Amino acid sequence: MAEVLVLVDHVDGEPKKVTYELLTLAARLGEPAAVVLAGPGHADAVVAKVGEYGAAKAYVVEAQEIADYLIAPQAEALAAVIQQASPAGVLVPSSVDGKEIAARAAFKVGSGRVTDAVDVSDGVVATQNNYGGGVIVQSTVGKGTPIITVRPNSVAPQAASATPEVVKVDVSFSDVAKSAKVVNKVQEAKSGRPDLTEASIVVSGGRGLGGAENFPVVEALADALGGAVGASRAAVDAGWYPNQYQVGQTGKTVSPQLYVAAGISGAIQHRAGMQTSKTIVAINKDPEAPIFELADFGIVGDLFDVVPQLTEEVKKRKG
Repeated sequence: MAEVLVLVDHVDGEPKKVTYELLTLAARLGEPAAVVLAGPGHADAVVAKVGEYGAAKAYVVEAQEIADYLIAPQAEALAAVIQQASPAGVLVPSSVDGKEIAARAAFKVGSGRVTDAVDVSDGVVATQNNYGGGVIVQSTVGKGTPIITVRPNSVAPQAASATPEVVKVDVSFSDVAKSAKVVNKVQEAKSGRPDLTEASIVVSGGRGLGGAENFPVVEALADALGGAVGASRAAVDAGWYPNQYQVGQTGKTVSPQLYVAAGISGAIQHRAGMQTSKTIVAINKDPEAPIFELADFGIVGDLFDVVPQLTEEVKKRKG
């Protein structure tokens, strides 16, 4: 059975949920093998974790360059692993960093890349939602090893215990890869909510909130549901909510089990970032709002009446 590589997305040795999703997907296509790129001292913890989700092998590049520089060393390391392993395909998380790593690695090994897949089937055929989600297509790579970036929440992770065979890969990093050095790291304060792109529930607010002072209405519902908070571009551009929470074509792409849009009209820019959500609930006082065309459930009403009632009902049922 041919190997299918999964690039591990981790923070200081702790893999993100999307890694487990991709290992589950890789097991459907072949033999899952993890690619662990880490600074010194973090690889062992990652290897132990990926073994819990079926990684039969772990290709490890543990180097100071991975920690000290930006994306380029990781791309060179992934390319080196691809050339050594000759896999049937490579799955990469469809994050900002993941997309760049995939693009650079594809160029280095002379392969094609498919971005933002929502599924991958036998033969490494990627399913994508294109043109703002209006068209579903299936794509294949015509040359080299297929490298596919996959959106978080596209697959439910399934534990499958294994003891990975560890393969150390030595990489000589080019001077070009070391031209952009990380000089400082700032730890972002944790809100206690799940990461926006990995959350199974997302509650987003838009222009209908009327101002930053009203976002606690959205936050309260998100907290009651145990979900993440998002915002439309209009809300972010107005300075009502931080940029890193923007959902949309120029923000983050999310695909949760439940997406609640409060006071969001549903412009194509926003829809492109959330319409692969499994269940969409729209709350808007405008019955003609485009978001209702996409929603599984729609509530025509003032969000300031609807959302607090919904929050209280959720608390009651949990309680």
